[in-house]
Amino acid sequence: MAWTSPTTIQSITLTLALLTLSSLLVHPFLLSTAIISHHHLWLFCPVTDYGASVVHYMRHRQPRYRGSYAGEVERPSPSYIVDMLPPYARVTNPADSVPSRHLHSSLNKIKHPINVVRWTPEGRRLLTASSSGEFTLWNGTGFNFETIMQAHDSAIRALVYSHSDDWLVSADHDGIIKYWQPNFNNVESIRGHTDPIRDLAFSPNDTKFVTASDDQTLKVFDFAGGSTDMTLTGHGWDAKSCDWHPSRGLIVSGSKDHLVKLWDPRTGRCLTTLHGHKNTITKTLFERVQGNCLATSARDQTARVFDLRMMRDIALLRGHEKDISTLTWHPVHSNLLSTGGSDGSLFHYLLDEPNTAPDGSVMPIPAVYDTADPSSAPAQPIYPAHKIPYAHDFAIWSLDWHPLGHILASGSNDRITRFWSRARPGEAPESFNDRYHIGEAAAEAQGTWDRRGGRHMRQVEEEQELEDEMDGLVDQKMPIKGQPGVGGGGMMPGLSFPSIPGLPLQQVPSSGPGGSGFIPPPPIIPGVGGATGVPPPLPFPIPGMPGLPAGVVPPPLPGLDLKNPPDFSALAEMMKKAGYQPPPPPGSAGAPMPPPGILPPGLIPPPGAAGFPMPPPGFAPPPLIPGAGGPPGGATHPDGGNDQYDSSGRRRAPLPSQEESLRMEQSKGNYTRVR
Repeated sequence: MAWTSPTTIQSITLTLALLTLSSLLVHPFLLSTAIISHHHLWLFCPVTDYGASVVHYMRHRQPRYRGSYAGEVERPSPSYIVDMLPPYARVTNPADSVPSRHLHSSLNKIKHPINVVRWTPEGRRLLTASSSGEFTLWNGTGFNFETIMQAHDSAIRALVYSHSDDWLVSADHDGIIKYWQPNFNNVESIRGHTDPIRDLAFSPNDTKFVTASDDQTLKVFDFAGGSTDMTLTGHGWDAKSCDWHPSRGLIVSGSKDHLVKLWDPRTGRCLTTLHGHKNTITKTLFERVQGNCLATSARDQTARVFDLRMMRDIALLRGHEKDISTLTWHPVHSNLLSTGGSDGSLFHYLLDEPNTAPDGSVMPIPAVYDTADPSSAPAQPIYPAHKIPYAHDFAIWSLDWHPLGHILASGSNDRITRFWSRARPGEAPESFNDRYHIGEAAAEAQGTWDRRGGRHMRQVEEEQELEDEMDGLVDQKMPIKGQPGVGGGGMMPGLSFPSIPGLPLQQVPSSGPGGSGFIPPPPIIPGVGGATGVPPPLPFPIPGMPGLPAGVVPPPLPGLDLKNPPDFSALAEMMKKAGYQPPPPPGSAGAPMPPPGILPPGLIPPPGAAGFPMPPPGFAPPPLIPGAGGPPGGATHPDGGNDQYDSSGRRRAPLPSQEESLRMEQSKGNYTRVR
């Protein structure tokens, strides 16, 4: 890890910082500290460096049949920090990889719920997808902001990398599927479903991928052609999750109908249906190391592990007090499973250690494999090996492990992305008493968390993330959100109305050097005279105008067929039947223009309209034009209108007020409760 020393600091502080950094940088992937100057405040930001850990393991590794490692064994003491090993160096010790230590919390300037978190294939960055349709990249070592981009027009619901690490596929709430290259170049966009897509997964050879949607179906797409190969139907409600086996032709899906189904992607046939959950299935995921197990979670506060060789559940994961919203397998340890709850809790389970109920209310049950009849034995209840009850404030929507297996990332509805790792040797007691394990109030009482200092630290972190985001946008030469532009749907400088996308607008000259400081006049519209000169001719001639070429016929009106003109006699007959006075036929002599101040027949002006002043008090309004109509029955009314008269010409009483009616109903005892 590279770091820059401060230029002005007291010698004793610099010496202590150098000693701390030198002792921390040599140990493997762990929390080290980087000193950052920010408004004269020295911050200690967590950084994980796994380079020394990997090198240390490679220097002392041996063939697996000889024990695989010949170095010093790690012990629970700070002096053994330098002997920490990466997870794949101790595949038989999953307890050493349980992420119990909070590393960092990352959040954007404009905060949105985080729906999906995914590590890039090389593990250098974390990609998060939010409900605003944005991709955000976070550094995988320092956890600082790197870049942000608008990827979808609606909330992103699913995100997955191909096994070859060459492609990224995302799906959103509108049913749109997009193909991305590793450099986030969008190369294809297809319509997958008409309803939201909840999950997607690649086939082992990356030639196909499957999607699960709220339209109750799963679709298998050909990746190269972007077309639908087959549609899997059988669920009775929304399909919430799906996964493709990492090495076999097997698809699993979970639905809102409480069922888990296994499908054959070659024929589209449902192989079997797994019954066990009593509520909506939230996540289905195959185990990636050996591929023999399937994990499912549901809103019945439980998760289950199924053995694909027996097609039955072998473990029942308990401990959550609320619904389980997501889960994930460890990439190295096949017996380490992590779950996220709708209350923000994060639990870790070791499948080969039952960890019975803390209160002892449930007697331990042997594993299915240890019974005389494994096919009929009940599933073994397993309780979490480690709990982080206050990991997030709201539901955890997504979990993902770093490819090396030393950092777990979580995305939540509280709009925060958090990073978790194992505690260093000797740090377990401290990490178990932080605010994520015992809550803010208890941690403040024990002195392990300062509420005021935590708020100030959060504010400083948000300001730092904002600066990083602004720098990232400048580096990419992207327009900053909210900054007006010219053309392309932006805002014209100095004006408050948006421009039309695709319509080029004139640039406003600058008033500085090289600019005139005035706004050029708009282009002349044909047919509208300007201040000087002769107006340009119209694009078509008008009959009766001087200079009309002989024999030139103007273009017909839209919707008028010259070969089949309308029958005016039939129109007049229809108007007579409807009670209207038909106008004189075209070309007749009795169609003069009305004199000034008199409207055409049938049009009654409102009192006080232009050209028709109100009559003086005591004077009757002017007589109506014969045939101009009026109130039903031919009655003339003193107010010039007919809205308060009935068909017989009598004055109508005003309608009762709704407020009076409401009070009458309330006096009877009705409509008294406010909704």
